[in-house]
Amino acid sequence: MARRIMYVQLKTGYDTDRGPSWITWVQFSKTWRTAYTRGRTLRRWPGMVAGNFYDVETGEEFWVSGPKRDRTDGRYSRAQPEVAEDARAPYERFLRGAALPGREHG
Repeated sequence: MARRIMYVQLKTGYDTDRGPSWITWVQFSKTWRTAYTRGRTLRRWPGMVAGNFYDVETGEEFWVSGPKRDRTDGRYSRAQPEVAEDARAPYERFLRGAALPGREHG
C-alpha cells in the first residue's frame, strides 16, 4: 500500500471548508480507491457534494488531497489543519522545500 502525507478535511456537517482538518499519514489501496487514516476507511465515490471520499461506516464526506506548500489547503478558509505528530517532521521539511515521502520522483 502507498503511504502518503495528505491534507484531510471533514466536510459533512460543516459549511464551506469549516470542518476540522489534518495533515496526516494516509495509506491507499493498490487501486487508490480506498484510503485509511485516523482509524477510518474512506472510499472514493463520484458525484459527492463536497468531498472526494466518504467514510464507509458513517457516510461522512471528506476531502483528501496533497498538502500545499503555501498552506492554502482549505479553499475558503484560512484555518490551519492539525498536524499529526508522526507527520510533523516530514511535513515541516516539505514546507521548507523538500519532497514529501513517497513523492521524491514526482
